[in-house]
Amino acid sequence: MIQNATREQITELLHKGLSNTAIGRQLHCDRHRVGDIRRELGLANLPCQPLTLEEKWAANTRPVEGGHVEWTGERESTSGTPVMRYGGKSYSPAAIAFRQRTGRHPVGQVFAECGFKHCIAPDHVDDEPGRIRTREQLRYLTGGRKRKPYCPHGHDQAEHGRYEADGRAYCAACKRDRKRAGREAVAR
Repeated sequence: MIQNATREQITELLHKGLSNTAIGRQLHCDRHRVGDIRRELGLANLPCQPLTLEEKWAANTRPVEGGHVEWTGERESTSGTPVMRYGGKSYSPAAIAFRQRTGRHPVGQVFAECGFKHCIAPDHVDDEPGRIRTREQLRYLTGGRKRKPYCPHGHDQAEHGRYEADGRAYCAACKRDRKRAGREAVAR
């Protein structure tokens, strides 16, 4: 953390009633340093002002060039996927962005296909039905035909039919079966 904020800058904001965390964010300094100065001045800590889910989401985001939004908060340790804990529960920041844009809870996974890794811009994220609809439209716009009702293995495409990001159709059941067969072959 940058320690270049002056004591006078910190003191001024303390007297304006800002919290240690808010001062740390505004001046890009360590909030513990702010707390030390608060104690030296004999100023009481502010009572916690709980943030709403959306306020906490906004506090952990940063706009990026191109209309993207970057998550600055916690991430899954293995995948790097953004995650937010609130009220003892874990939330997907992308799902919160989706709900902000649409006013409804998402169906399935929510993510952006804009090319910016883990983008959580509300206008960039979509849930599974939205992605299927967009990809199907792309298929038709690029000259693709309507998907057949059943795949060659007999799976109903109304249930299992999906589209790649480029609009190519595939059967999710067949893809799942191929993965399972591959894992079983490796296990032998």
